[in-house]
Amino acid sequence: MSARQAAARFGVGKSSAIRWIARAKIGERTPRPQGRQRASSLDAHEAFIVRLIDDRKDITLNEMVERLGNERSVRISRSAWARGLAATGGRSKSPHTHWSRTARHPEVPSPLVRQPARSGEARLY
Repeated sequence: MSARQAAARFGVGKSSAIRWIARAKIGERTPRPQGRQRASSLDAHEAFIVRLIDDRKDITLNEMVERLGNERSVRISRSAWARGLAATGGRSKSPHTHWSRTARHPEVPSPLVRQPARSGEARLY
């Protein structure tokens, strides 16, 4: 079966099938990683970031972004910072509690339940 016939059979592009067959002939049978590796702008500040987290374990994303801007003159958004931490296996404390977590703690009133009015019943919205 030719590469073009294989492409038609499996519904892929002809050039992709040709490349895959050429790689299979030289023994490369595993898929290559997709996308390209991009260096993070935070890589140069790794020691500073580690020191920030070590100094204060409960530091928030907003505080880290602010300190990086003030002390290192690096401008980065909170979401980019979170992606960078997630990519390196780091974690950070979220400044807000998700609504679903309040349901596990009966002492914290759920924001979805209105307090009883005159009728004496709470209404769920």
